[in-house]
Amino acid sequence: MIRNIVFDIGGVLADFRLMEFLTEKGFDGPMIKRILRASVMSPYWERFERGELTEEETLRGFAGIDPDNEGNLRAAFSNIEGMLTMREYAIPLVKALKESGLRVYYLSNYSKKAYDECAGSLEFMPYMDGGLVSFLAGRTKPDPEMYRMFLLKYGLRADECVFIDDTKENVEAAKVLGFSGIVFHDYEDLLRALSDLGLTELNKTLG
Repeated sequence: MIRNIVFDIGGVLADFRLMEFLTEKGFDGPMIKRILRASVMSPYWERFERGELTEEETLRGFAGIDPDNEGNLRAAFSNIEGMLTMREYAIPLVKALKESGLRVYYLSNYSKKAYDECAGSLEFMPYMDGGLVSFLAGRTKPDPEMYRMFLLKYGLRADECVFIDDTKENVEAAKVLGFSGIVFHDYEDLLRALSDLGLTELNKTLG
C-alpha cells in the first residue's frame, strides 16, 4: 500500500530553467553551449551538488576545462537566483496529497548554492513531511545509497513509497530498491499515474 509520495524537485516541482537563465544574462546560443560543456556537463557539477567542492573550487574546475572562458563562466554562476523557480501547481499538489492522508517528501540533487539562492523554488517544503537533498547527503541520485539514507532517516519502507522523477535512470534506481516509480512527463500525466496507483481521491480534489 502506498503511504508516502517522494518527489524529485528540479523538473518536477520546480523548473530548472538553465537555458533561459543564461539567455537572460546576455549569452548567445554558441556561448551557452560552451558554458554548458564546461559546467553542467562536467564532473565538477555533480561534485558540487554532493557538497564535495566549494563554490570557488567548482568555478576553478569549470575554468580548467575552458580557460579562455573563465570570465563568462564566473559571470554565469556567481549568482544563480532565478535559475530554478517553483511550478505553480507545487503547493496545491502537496496540500492535496497531504489532505488525502499521504505523507509527502522530497529527494533531490540540489547544491547548497541553489538551496540558498533559489529559495523561492522551495516554498512547498514547509507543507511536506521532510526530505533529503544531495549536498546534505554527500550523494547524488541515482546512487542507491542516497535512497537508503532517505529511507533510514524517516524510518520508511520502500514498498510503501512512490518516487517521482523526470529522469528515468533515477526512477529505475529507486525501483530496484523496492519503491514504486513514476517518470514525470507533465502534470496531467502525473495525475493519471497516481490514479493508476489507486490514489483516485487525489484526482477528485485536483480535477
